[in-house]
Amino acid sequence: MAAQQFNSENFGEEVLKSKGPVLVDFYADWCGPCKMMAPVLDEMASEDNDWKIGKVNVDESSDLAGKYGVQSIPTLIFFKDGEEVDRALGFQSKEALKAKMDELAK
Repeated sequence: MAAQQFNSENFGEEVLKSKGPVLVDFYADWCGPCKMMAPVLDEMASEDNDWKIGKVNVDESSDLAGKYGVQSIPTLIFFKDGEEVDRALGFQSKEALKAKMDELAK
């Protein structure tokens, strides 16, 4: 299962109203590090975990990028019960993301 695609229309329902943890990758199709992140996030989304994992294309949903102050990509924002709890900038390894997710799940 691939990471879900979030956009301006579904972000509120899928992320802000979610009753669990959500990892959102703000990316662009032309961004090299973003292209490296995509298979990592898709792999994580296909594994059995408690996190919803999705992506926001900053070119298509620039309002969301602006709202969350995304100035460089990839920016990964961790949400818990609709609230931002942490973020990471740039390419992140699967191990680093899992460690952060485990830490935030406590």
